Amino acid sequence: MGLLQRIREKAKADRKRIVLAEGTEERTVRAAAQVTTQGIADVTLVGDEQAIRRQAQALGVDLTGVQIRDPAASPRAVAYADLLHELRKEKGMTREAAEKLIAENPLYFATMMLKTGDADGLVAGAIHTTGEVLRPALQIIKTAPGIKVVSSCFLMECPDRSYGQDGVLVFADCAVIPNPTAEELAGIAISSAQTAKALAGMEPKVAMLSFSTKGSARHELVTKVQEATRIARAAAPELAIDGELQADAALVASVGKLKSPDSPVAGEANVLVFPDLQAGNIGYKLVQRLAGAEAVGPVIQGLAKPVNDLSRGCSVEDIVSVVAIAAVQASAQ
Repeated sequence: MGLLQRIREKAKADRKRIVLAEGTEERTVRAAAQVTTQGIADVTLVGDEQAIRRQAQALGVDLTGVQIRDPAASPRAVAYADLLHELRKEKGMTREAAEKLIAENPLYFATMMLKTGDADGLVAGAIHTTGEVLRPALQIIKTAPGIKVVSSCFLMECPDRSYGQDGVLVFADCAVIPNPTAEELAGIAISSAQTAKALAGMEPKVAMLSFSTKGSARHELVTKVQEATRIARAAAPELAIDGELQADAALVASVGKLKSPDSPVAGEANVLVFPDLQAGNIGYKLVQRLAGAEAVGPVIQGLAKPVNDLSRGCSVEDIVSVVAIAAVQASAQ
């Protein structure tokens, strides 16, 4: 059974409530029906109810079992607007502005569902940018306890099973933070370890990657990774985290033994934390294209509750998979 199927089975075993904010979008409507039929999660579509039902009818999609929440007619809209105003008034948001966002922006309505416990996870991004999806999440949901940064990772399932945990590795950050500080890099490492446990069921061994292994080179970029490793270890002493390590020292047992013989991670790493977004993004795409790995993600991590972003080029199957990921994240939290 592949990684995605294992994630879907985990979601089925502990069914959560996932809200899809782009309720009138064609792929989203199709995905909602599939998720419900397959028993992956309990789905709520947000949007104009009549428009959603017209879309479903035109597509020949049966929405039996799917909840619909229309912000313009919701009895929860006033409470959501009150809470949003309370949360954001110090940033200058008026009560009128909060009411307008709840009524007219489905991303804010869906995020308030998540904030108040009316949903366990949120998925969007089929017709919105990453920034649009994450903005209300950062304003309202905020980061998880002990985590100061929201980041992303990809779960990479490689045909060569000799790397990672039976071919599965976590790559981070590949989509969110261009040039993380040492403190941010440490937060990415801890969040990625949590994602590895929750979604892949692995015991994380986290490698903080660099072009240097244990002082083999001196540079401010190396120093940043060394400092990030120190911060991450202090914040999460229970985790196996080591660095700085070159990629071959992190992944290949013989190289790890030679370059860092005392490391608890070298040669056995299954979570790779890249020093910046350029390296992470290039790295995952090279492994995906040249090694034929399946790249699952990006998975948004570090938020207090699960919010996951879709590619605007996503398929119906992609949405179903991301719903399952959000559901498993909710179970872990």
